[in-house]
Amino acid sequence: MADFLLVHGAWHGAWCWRAVVPALVQAGHRVHALTLTGLGERAHLLHAGIDLQTHIQDVAQAIEAEEMQQLVLVGHSYAGMLVTAIADRMPERLSHLVYVDAVVPKPGESWSSTHAPATRKARLAAAQASPLFAFPPPDPGMFGLSGPDHAWVVRRQTAHPGHTYEAPLDFDVRRVGGVRRTFISCTAPALATIDAIRPRVGSASFWDGAWLPGARVVELKTGHDPMISAPQALVDILQGCC
Repeated sequence: MADFLLVHGAWHGAWCWRAVVPALVQAGHRVHALTLTGLGERAHLLHAGIDLQTHIQDVAQAIEAEEMQQLVLVGHSYAGMLVTAIADRMPERLSHLVYVDAVVPKPGESWSSTHAPATRKARLAAAQASPLFAFPPPDPGMFGLSGPDHAWVVRRQTAHPGHTYEAPLDFDVRRVGGVRRTFISCTAPALATIDAIRPRVGSASFWDGAWLPGARVVELKTGHDPMISAPQALVDILQGCC
């Protein structure tokens, strides 16, 4: 049995793991899916002061509150920033770090660092136009979703706090590199904002050589939201991280 903490990406909430949580529980694991401040069922808490440190603290507090040890920490998309920070600050609590089609930053980078200039400009303009400094969700069709899944995600997505976007993250690559890591690359269709990450996680020089020795890359032929489009395949990979 393992402890799992599931951390959603931008515009999502704990709701996105609804098919993953029961499957992991049925397999005998202890599972907690959290919702970050200002998102999902906590959207009523959205305010302009939410930043990257707010969300890092959400994750750290969940680990403490749930008394998790030897934890499999799973971060989707934007949450790659958060789980990297936790691996730097609380490495002794983790047994495995899983990046689900997620941002894997270099020290000093922000979530926005690898995005195209047009994407950065559009998101920042949208946040600046919002009284709560948040930018709206995209059409989940870009995540490869269609039909009922697409409609469900359209209903559930909420605006994302804008001050998380350009905030840099400093961390020690050797400390984070001491935690075993899996990157799940979702390739059908591949999301453009993650495309810059894929070459990194296969490179022997990434993190000054600290990434590859303790890391593996697994390809999943589905879109950017595998917890929705291919939950059993994702569960199978996660169980292999215990």
